[in-house]
Amino acid sequence: MAAPSETLKSEPFTDLFERVNLLLGERQPVRPSVPVAAAFVPRAPATLREAGVSQAVMERIIMRFLLQAGSLAGRRIGMQLKLPFRLVEPVLRQLRSEKQIDLAGTTATGDCEYLLTPLGRERAQQYVEECSYFGAAPVPLSDYTASVAAQSPSLANVESEDLRRVFRGLVVSDELLKRLGPAVNAGRGLFLYGRPGNGKTTLAERITEVFGSTIWIPRAVAIDSAVIRIFDPSVHVEIEEHEATTGLQDAPEIDRRWVLIRRPTVIAGGELTMSELEIQVNPTSRICEAPLQVKSNCGTLVIDDFGRQQMPVDQLLNRWIIPLEKRYDFLNLPTGRKVKFPFDQMIIFSTNCEPRDLVDEAFLRRIPYKIEVSDPTQREFRQLFEMMCEQLRIPFDPASFDYLVQQHYKPTGRPFRACQARDILLQIRSYCNYFRLQPTLTREAIDSAAQSYFSVMP
Repeated sequence: MAAPSETLKSEPFTDLFERVNLLLGERQPVRPSVPVAAAFVPRAPATLREAGVSQAVMERIIMRFLLQAGSLAGRRIGMQLKLPFRLVEPVLRQLRSEKQIDLAGTTATGDCEYLLTPLGRERAQQYVEECSYFGAAPVPLSDYTASVAAQSPSLANVESEDLRRVFRGLVVSDELLKRLGPAVNAGRGLFLYGRPGNGKTTLAERITEVFGSTIWIPRAVAIDSAVIRIFDPSVHVEIEEHEATTGLQDAPEIDRRWVLIRRPTVIAGGELTMSELEIQVNPTSRICEAPLQVKSNCGTLVIDDFGRQQMPVDQLLNRWIIPLEKRYDFLNLPTGRKVKFPFDQMIIFSTNCEPRDLVDEAFLRRIPYKIEVSDPTQREFRQLFEMMCEQLRIPFDPASFDYLVQQHYKPTGRPFRACQARDILLQIRSYCNYFRLQPTLTREAIDSAAQSYFSVMP
């Protein structure tokens, strides 16, 4: 599949570190040697030019907001746009000179209040039909691209101690750690495969933490007149405002159009469809939402139960075969124009199948690491069992554990699975609660749980 023509891109991808310098107010090249979470801090713009938002976009957002709210104080409008009032005031003056808005009075603090004129209301209705967005002023795509480059997972130098730290509380063999380490350190693509119930999804969720705890993302980006929302509260966990500058030297005035979030982990399961990989336009509000791969930038995107998605595997692979190699993606705007977006996250394909049974050689080459999460050994299973006993407040008894293994595993050659320790102990607790017994590893409780759990399982 050929990549779209370079003439389609709307923002330059060259000199990204120069753009980072501009955003951070630095004159020297920024090559992050500090933790990635602190490699990028958006500083408040001094002018509209620095903010990178056109007056036309500002006017549309202000007029939509006034149409929804009625009369508003000028500083309240600035708060809505997440910009200093000194940048909003010239736009308000211009709208007033064009008879689109007028003064409604003043507040107790002397701030001017504005409302739409009949002419302005008519214009605002037209803007709402285009798109109803009236949130924070968007940032330019070039600024977003620079922020992704500065906070990329590939910049983190992951070592064995880092992996052991994020996997604390899990039973992970040294052999698995040795194989996972280089894959995570590369920050590219990874297949996690193996039998169900051995913790592939749990491992994938923990991996994000190793790249650094937080990143900055914009609430929205602007491309021409289109506004695309990046920040999604259902995916992103926002950090409290007072934490945003903790530990920063000479804490700068933060550009409030950006949000400090926990480095994201986005999980897409069997419900994944092709539409979720493209910019989606709400048919009612006409607001554009960024696709999953954009929302997961600088974090981890987990394709869980790979091979069981609603879309055919080949369709997903063809869609991503170029982005996985080039680290950028072309997305379609509502106008039909294609725009170049960063595609920079750790992508983990978690599957119960052998990767070679799902994809061809060309795709396997673009996912450089294929790691099997195998069944736990008896020693590891016992560790899991002890840990879960502690969490569920059931006293661990070595003799009872040996009884479980000898009675319900060894005779049938049943393999151990990581999830079984938790599942069996939950049934034991339910058994004891039902009979009003103190949760204990009795043979009767073990037999009841095992017979129920393994009745139709190998």
